[in-house]
Amino acid sequence: MAILVIDVGTSGVRVSALNSDGAIVAHRYRQSLPTSPAPGLIEFDAASMADMVIELANEMITQVGKVEGIGIANQRASTVVWERSTRKPIGPGIGWQDLRGVLTCLQLRDQGIRLSPNESATKIAALLELADPKREKDLCCGTIDSWLCAVLSAGKLHVTDASNAGVTGLLDPTGTRWDDQILRALDIPFAMLPRIVDSTSVIGEATVLRGSPVICGIAGDQQASLIGQSCTRPGLAKATFGTGAMLDLYTGVNRPFAPIAAVSTTKEVLQRNQSDQQDYQEKATGNPSSPEGNWPRRGPHGTIPIIAWRRSSQLHWGTEALMLSAGAAVDWLQNEVGLIDKVSDSDEIASSVSNSGGVWFVPALAGIGTPVWDFGARGGFIGISSGTTRAQMVRAVLEGVANRAADLVEASEKDSGWTLGALRVDGGMSANETFLKILANAINKPVEVSPVVEATTLGAGYLAGLALGTWKSEEEIASLWSPKKIVEPTTRTQSSWEASRSSWLTVRERVLRVVPELSELDFF
Repeated sequence: MAILVIDVGTSGVRVSALNSDGAIVAHRYRQSLPTSPAPGLIEFDAASMADMVIELANEMITQVGKVEGIGIANQRASTVVWERSTRKPIGPGIGWQDLRGVLTCLQLRDQGIRLSPNESATKIAALLELADPKREKDLCCGTIDSWLCAVLSAGKLHVTDASNAGVTGLLDPTGTRWDDQILRALDIPFAMLPRIVDSTSVIGEATVLRGSPVICGIAGDQQASLIGQSCTRPGLAKATFGTGAMLDLYTGVNRPFAPIAAVSTTKEVLQRNQSDQQDYQEKATGNPSSPEGNWPRRGPHGTIPIIAWRRSSQLHWGTEALMLSAGAAVDWLQNEVGLIDKVSDSDEIASSVSNSGGVWFVPALAGIGTPVWDFGARGGFIGISSGTTRAQMVRAVLEGVANRAADLVEASEKDSGWTLGALRVDGGMSANETFLKILANAINKPVEVSPVVEATTLGAGYLAGLALGTWKSEEEIASLWSPKKIVEPTTRTQSSWEASRSSWLTVRERVLRVVPELSELDFF
């Protein structure tokens, strides 16, 4: 028997089968790209996505035989609203990158509500204004995991796991319940919202699939990657290098940056709330589940608290640091500048020179995230001379991404209080040998490469396996880690590394506030 994993990313659907050893024994992939009907708008066809998932999943079940359970990993915050009775989407799905909610986010700041346009909250409100302005219809809303659970169960399930709920912008600061104040501000009916469930538990049957296997593991893609790289002991971290890059560090069962007095209260609220969330919500007034104290949405060094997973009603937390342009900078070298013919060329070309010849590149093509959060920053080459070569410029781009990764490591360590012994990595750039060597030097730590490029599949499979008893605990998941390889930093003195970091920080400062009006935006 196998565990089936459905992984819905931004650009396609991957369905895989894992055996009891945690090995991927088969997989299928189909591209499914979003569309952009206007600048800043990102949409997708939710019905077509669901049909694709069902088709690929049934093909995989036919190939591998009986499936014991299903794990789901998904692009986070992308949003669907559908009719409860027909499961027909009432409009386009809205992608996580969509920015139509920017103005609403800015207006809500006057009410003391901080939301990001990348979160689901304003996307739901926009779809409601489009299809149900009077809030009269019986609708459901949710992220991709909610949508797939509804479709796969023929409408019997309307759920989301805690990791996905945490990136909707609608969850209260304790991570235990939907926030009544935000729902009122956006006029989102509570009845539309999914029930929040554990990330690893038997949730319900996927009756539209052959054999009706149970859905028993759900996580947002970055959390799935964290678990897939066995970062289930506090202080372990991974970075996923895709279009952007996200560094997630597992911190344990206490929420990062929470008021000290609120830690025990959070657990009490969850215990009180888990058995009958809707009844609790109906009786609640104001926002009683938020204890007194300041609940920052961002740490002092620019990381964001995330729910890593929830198991047996216990929340597990982490910090997330974000780089807005990583692989996108290499794509830019190919598609816009023409310095490389294909992305994979960056490896060989960059390795042909030992250094960038004093050239620096700051990958801020869409602003800078952690630690400074400046949306008005813009990328730039600094230090180019008449002798600068193509290879040095290509290498400078890889070095720039690596130096930004060092920013993320530093911010994560300071905000979490943990010092990383090594950094685990996955994503497309983890296949670039030259980048891995540069990265190890930039962070001055070993880089441990995931055995699979997309660790999200393993993470969703591990969560499903925990629910089924295939694996017994998070500690057992931690013991499964077996990196494809470990890249050590080359010998260099601490003083020389610190000097390089100092130079980088000076260079990074020069690209900030290029577009001042965007630099003023802060959604956290």
